[in-house]
Amino acid sequence: MLNRIILIGRLTRDPELRYTPQGVPVAAFSLAVDRPYANQQGQRETDFIDCIAWRKLAETIANHLSKGRLVAVEGRLQVRSYTAQDGSKRKVAEVVADTVRFLDRPREGQPAVESEAVGVEEDVPLPDDLPF
Repeated sequence: MLNRIILIGRLTRDPELRYTPQGVPVAAFSLAVDRPYANQQGQRETDFIDCIAWRKLAETIANHLSKGRLVAVEGRLQVRSYTAQDGSKRKVAEVVADTVRFLDRPREGQPAVESEAVGVEEDVPLPDDLPF
């Protein structure tokens, strides 16, 4: 069996960093991912996909990403159920990120990513003289 997802999109809001009662960091963020085809009106539709990351990756995401940044997220789909405050049962689907690649440069005033960050890889620009 296989549960693997790769997404490329832009953050719709700044990541939200929280800690579990045991002190484990968890970051929640959402990606806007364009569909690869246009609708009947000729416009591309966008899916908004909730993602979470844990531990060192969560802290790195919270410290280095903000709304509008372009990222690639690799992880797995997780579907969980919960009971809302009004007593209704609800389901939520989210991507649990294993790896996040920063695909654009930070804006002015944002720190660059530390190379030793766990689970995070920053893309290095390719030389202009490659044959492809």
